[in-house]
Amino acid sequence: MDMIKKLGSVIVGVLFVFSMACHSQPAEKGKTDRVPAVAGSFYPSDAGDLTKMLKAFFRTETTSSDEQPLALVVPHAGYIFSGEVAAAGFRMLERDKSFRHIFIIGPAHRTWFNGAAIYTQGNFVTPLGKVPIDPLASELVQKHRLIVDNQAPHKEEHCIEVQLPFLQYWLKKPFSIIPILVGGDSEKTAEVLAEMLSPYFTNDNLFVISADFSHYPAMEDAVKADKSTADAIASNDPAEFLTTIRRNEETYGPELVTSICGWLPALTLLKITEKIPETEYRKVMYRNSGHSSYGDRERVVGYQVMALFRRSGPEKSDDFDLPESDKLRLLELARNTIVSFLSHRSLPTVPEKSLNTNLTMKAGAFVTLKKNGELRGCIGNFASQNPLHQTIQEMAISSAIRDTRFTPVTIREMDRIDIEISVLTPLKRISSIDEFRLGKDGIYIRKGNRSGTFLPQVAEETGWTVEEFLGHCARDKAGLNWDSWRQDDVELYTYQALVFGEEDFPDARFKKGK
Repeated sequence: MDMIKKLGSVIVGVLFVFSMACHSQPAEKGKTDRVPAVAGSFYPSDAGDLTKMLKAFFRTETTSSDEQPLALVVPHAGYIFSGEVAAAGFRMLERDKSFRHIFIIGPAHRTWFNGAAIYTQGNFVTPLGKVPIDPLASELVQKHRLIVDNQAPHKEEHCIEVQLPFLQYWLKKPFSIIPILVGGDSEKTAEVLAEMLSPYFTNDNLFVISADFSHYPAMEDAVKADKSTADAIASNDPAEFLTTIRRNEETYGPELVTSICGWLPALTLLKITEKIPETEYRKVMYRNSGHSSYGDRERVVGYQVMALFRRSGPEKSDDFDLPESDKLRLLELARNTIVSFLSHRSLPTVPEKSLNTNLTMKAGAFVTLKKNGELRGCIGNFASQNPLHQTIQEMAISSAIRDTRFTPVTIREMDRIDIEISVLTPLKRISSIDEFRLGKDGIYIRKGNRSGTFLPQVAEETGWTVEEFLGHCARDKAGLNWDSWRQDDVELYTYQALVFGEEDFPDARFKKGK
């Protein structure tokens, strides 16, 4: 405790006080090690004191889940403020796991530049020793114009440095890092960086997003703003994330300087994961500097840990079904929603008392529109946090007006359009096409930011073989090469669909005049 009190006396709020570099062994010839900038201010400069502090943070030496996160969002403030929160995230990692690549992506606080800067000139040094730079860092610099090999922004930056002692203490096996600082305020930077890094978003790699949340509102406002920001990240929707942080700054400003100082790194992660429907963000732990005995409750900084997992819910069986009454209800809802939206730009109300368990369950769904037997629109999603009846309404409107392959549907066409609904089971990763059942399974193909899918019924409609089914999906839907589905870096997923349409109920009065 004396050590923590002593450290606390030099830390006020969110620290930008930088210490003298601690002594270390000489760097390799021709290399320049990146020496600590904030040892002695953000965290202890003495290895023994630092280890004691980390041991206290990791006092519960068990992971919170058998699942392993693919990414963590963790704070980067002084340890007396945010160390316990950060440890709650790193503690979720399997200690004996060997990571192929560890990407640490943080915002540049001290140097203004546009783009991304990677440090490749030597090791990162902390009081606990040296952390090697992954050779992939140099490869990324050589391949991509957005990324530069620039030591200057890293020299005094704290957001990557403060993550390293947690990894050094917790992980038992050697590791190296790819340290990426993101500068500027361009959303395009996040978009391009996400495209570069997407191929590495796999189970054997780890992404660490270094980000503190709200800056300087009163504690009560910080709690509200930080919850909104965390919920927006959990939505896995970059647009919702950007809208939320702007709304927060309008609502809680001018005291709220920013909702999240690492918004570009966080946006980069969201740009990667929005294309991966089976991902799930979970809140792990929240605190703000006001919770610390050293903090000012009138001007606080928020610290939220979030972990990203691949969703692994139970797979639904092939005999999954809905009663005819629910199928009819969903088809009627889809038609009424499209007609109401095209006529009045409004949605029909759905009384909650009329909804049963099937209509309120969370499931992915596609809505397909056909005119005179020809496709007129088809849009859906694989997973939804909304009740099924809301998902059907959203997909019905999207199929009618947002399918870019067609002009928007008009109200005059609706009498000649038939509606089909596909309710989906969760995605299942497969390692061989032998696991794919033509006619029973839908296919979802993904490589990096490119993806495409065919519903199960496409096989029956086209008469394609398995190879043709996969080839058309890869080329025509995902924008990949015809045979790319055979490659090791292309991910294949299957799912089943409960398919029903208005044509299955010829006696139902779906359309006008029937």
